[in-house]
Amino acid sequence: MAEGKPTIEIGNLSKSYGKVKAVDGITLTVPEGEIFALLGPNGAGKTTTISMLCGLLAPTGGRATVAGFDVQNEPLEVRQQIGVVFQQPSVDDLLTGKENMIMHAYLYGMKKEGLDERIGDMLELVELKDRQHSRIKEYSGGMRKRLELVRGILHRPKILFLDEPTVGLDPQTRAHIWQYIRKLSKSQGTTVVFTTHYLEEAEAYADRVAIIDHGKIISVGTPKGLVESLGGDIVNLKLAQPKTAIAKIRKMKFASSVKLGKDGVVSVTVAHLKGNLPVLLKAVPGIESIEIHPATLNDVFIKYTGKQIRGEGGEGGFWDRIMNDK
Repeated sequence: MAEGKPTIEIGNLSKSYGKVKAVDGITLTVPEGEIFALLGPNGAGKTTTISMLCGLLAPTGGRATVAGFDVQNEPLEVRQQIGVVFQQPSVDDLLTGKENMIMHAYLYGMKKEGLDERIGDMLELVELKDRQHSRIKEYSGGMRKRLELVRGILHRPKILFLDEPTVGLDPQTRAHIWQYIRKLSKSQGTTVVFTTHYLEEAEAYADRVAIIDHGKIISVGTPKGLVESLGGDIVNLKLAQPKTAIAKIRKMKFASSVKLGKDGVVSVTVAHLKGNLPVLLKAVPGIESIEIHPATLNDVFIKYTGKQIRGEGGEGGFWDRIMNDK
């Protein structure tokens, strides 16, 4: 995990819409150079949180500083210090890759001196230099996303916010995008804060993860630490009489979590699986099927939120969800 001075400091940050608290007293610190994942089901408050950190929404309580600037009192200064890559495409289809980069540079007041070299270096970093004179409408989805990444970091922001950076991409392209993100973070010393519904990405690439639900952060830690905190591996049992079996399982000291899911499937977290699994299977009658898998961040997420990552309903873009993420 990255160890540096705080780049983002959040203290009791809140956002309300009338009586609805979209964000309810979040306190968090993200150090310089860290890759940090903010995870939550739909409506958890993660988009509202990022919107406040970007200076797009004013908090109704608490405070937050980004790169040393107060998000409420110094929003313009905050925006000069950050880069944002949206879930929905925001590049201009009628411009070339290089022209999109130049337009972004002008918007951020970058000097012309050395700009061409900087753009070339960034495009080369994501293997787009040979396509810099092609119009965006000729780019594939993966190429567009790679261009948006380097465009977002062109002006050397201290913090890069990524909203679902790989949504809609195939697994191979997703892996390549993350290679670029890590390379960008390491080469530029940039702090990265991202949301994703691909929990395996957060587990593989985030230094730390925060799980947010109902506007509150309910758990923070390294992916490995959060998974280990479950205390064992996951055993899913399809049972003829699940409620009767649950009462027996909860008396077993090695069963740290017992939950009844759909279709009579009981999910049990079992410590020291090799020795305790035979005990579990012998004690529980009416087992129709069994499934075993090592604990993952998805299991952590379900433990704390009781939901799958995508929650209820569909996914919208960063801008579309600002006023709906409550």
